[in-house]
Amino acid sequence: MVFGNVLGANDRQMFEPLEASSSDVPIYRQLADQILSLIAAKRLVPGDRLPSQRKIAGMANVNLTTVTRAFSILHERGVIDGKPGKGTVITAPKSFDSPRSGVSENPGLCDLSINRPATDSYLRALRTLLPKFSDDPRFEAVQDYHPPEGHLAVRTAMAEWASGATNHSDPGRIIAVNGAQHGLACTLGAIANPGQVVLADAITFQGFVSLCALQHVDLKPVEMDNEGMIPAAFEQACILHDPVAVYLMPNFHNPTTITLSMARRTALAEVARKHNVIIIEDDVYRPLIAKPIASIASQYPDITVYITSLSKCVAAGIRFGIVSAPVDLLRDIKTFLQVNCWSTSFSTGLTVTQLAEQGKLDEIIEEQMTELKARHKILTRILPPEYLHSAPTSPHAWLTLPEPWHGSGFTRAARAAGVCVLSSDAFTVDRNQAPVHAIRLNLNAARSRDELTQAANAILGVLSGGFRKVNLDV
Repeated sequence: MVFGNVLGANDRQMFEPLEASSSDVPIYRQLADQILSLIAAKRLVPGDRLPSQRKIAGMANVNLTTVTRAFSILHERGVIDGKPGKGTVITAPKSFDSPRSGVSENPGLCDLSINRPATDSYLRALRTLLPKFSDDPRFEAVQDYHPPEGHLAVRTAMAEWASGATNHSDPGRIIAVNGAQHGLACTLGAIANPGQVVLADAITFQGFVSLCALQHVDLKPVEMDNEGMIPAAFEQACILHDPVAVYLMPNFHNPTTITLSMARRTALAEVARKHNVIIIEDDVYRPLIAKPIASIASQYPDITVYITSLSKCVAAGIRFGIVSAPVDLLRDIKTFLQVNCWSTSFSTGLTVTQLAEQGKLDEIIEEQMTELKARHKILTRILPPEYLHSAPTSPHAWLTLPEPWHGSGFTRAARAAGVCVLSSDAFTVDRNQAPVHAIRLNLNAARSRDELTQAANAILGVLSGGFRKVNLDV
């Protein structure tokens, strides 16, 4: 491979003219994405020298400031480097995208089976934060033990950050946990004894299904419609099973993407109160909604345990979340956490606290939402709308399958076509109930928008094969 080439006149078509009205993504990020796509396609290789910023501005039909901002992003990612007398050159980083922990390393396979943020905004924020991390006067406490509920500074910052959902900013009502799954485990351990019944949507988050099985809790399904859990079915299940709790995911329900209306939240909460059932409100997707509906916890704080985390909206690897609950329950959850792991890491907690205090958490989340909107448009442009269920900033989509497809069969066919997806089987509480044939697609798991486009087209191709089979059977 020959390094050191400079982009010439014949390559000017590589930079497409950009228009502000053509996308929700800012122009400077569109330009940065263009360059990243050129590197991914090997049309730009390490050592290649880019034209001057002024020339690129002319090619892309943007102003010079836009190019400067795009270059700033690429510098932060380690994709380009300015050399005195040599201009700007493409570097050879190990990866110009964020590492995809849990995503298949097979370059021919697009793994859409996991939920994680798509941008590397958290990494960029950390690069800025960490050189000054030890300047914080609270830094020395990193080496010490802390109360089970977490350091006061961490709980204070997170109580303020989550106050719009919890309707309070009291650090005394907050417990820091190692992500939402840890919060669910501690909550379930505090609320339900082995053999007791907990209710959930008939199709629900597979992590909670596994957790109930691990703790020998009897998880029972409740019928749902296209608006979520049905209040009448919930009440019937309360009468029949005498549950101690009900698990709800009110925003961007995983996997169906349903968001409960205020009326539905109220109806479910009233049934819970009537039958003395604790509501476990798993609200990890709320930060990704621009104007979210009031949480159940804010309206029914005396019967609701509220759980959220930063894994879906900031970074999958951060492993940090919070639990807010009524005082008596909070005491039991704290006790369970203490036995489980004593307390969460203050090193992680201080990182999150600094990001929250500096407003960086909100900036990261805003960038994630912008990327999600762009990816949502890709999916809705390609896949049939009558089968696709999603929302503009939902990290996942739910694709119901037409005959003759079943979830497991489609999953195998999609993998053969180069795409990993999760079948509805993984989310089914009762395997004996009438099956729902669908798959969950995680938009952010794709390494790029181009890869998501290819994956969506591959899925459409698999669906089309089923359509043809139906036609042949007629």
